[in-house]
Amino acid sequence: MTSAPTPIQPRRRHVVGITGASGAVYAQRLITELVRLGHETHIVITRYGRRLLHDELGIEHLSNDTLHRLAGIPEHDHPRTHDIYLHPASDVGASLGSGSFRHDGMVIVPCSSNSLGAIASGYGDELLTRAAAVCLKEKFPLVIAHREAPLNRIDLRNMMELHDAGAIICPTNPGFYLHPRSVDDIVDFMTARLLDCIGVQHSVSKRWDQELADQHAAKSARRSEGG
Repeated sequence: MTSAPTPIQPRRRHVVGITGASGAVYAQRLITELVRLGHETHIVITRYGRRLLHDELGIEHLSNDTLHRLAGIPEHDHPRTHDIYLHPASDVGASLGSGSFRHDGMVIVPCSSNSLGAIASGYGDELLTRAAAVCLKEKFPLVIAHREAPLNRIDLRNMMELHDAGAIICPTNPGFYLHPRSVDDIVDFMTARLLDCIGVQHSVSKRWDQELADQHAAKSARRSEGG
């Protein structure tokens, strides 16, 4: 889909967490866009998240040497030259685990039910869940992009717990009113919503405005007239 030019925005710092639920392409697209826009990007991936990247994106042994496939940077560039930081999942003493490390919001995408439950119960034995807990206590934006279905009562209760604690629950449920023509369009729709949730200006996908509404109304009217 065509989109408007990306607005200019001051440089920001964001955290992206990846867990083992299907949907690695959402994380890849989000990280790629944050990096393209020039924002400092911190990444933490659980053990099952690494398996997800292997299974869905073919990324084996993720490290600074292979991070280019996830972040959309040239193969031989070191991630630090693009302000990309990959943190060990087991290091709860890393910068992300401290409230003194200030940032502009964390997105966990995709977020599994297992990680959802751990965060909702305050279980911070790994860096991803600890970083999420820091977001809640410091009032940083925390976006939970849950991607499992159907939901059971425990999932719903955990979502309510996190919602009431200040998190944004943003399931990976794409809309189709913009008439996507490819999987990339669907991924872009969801990526745009995630960027909106953390206040990042972007031009990833079209927005529904009055011009689009009028166009769709005119098309509907022509179809009705055609019988």
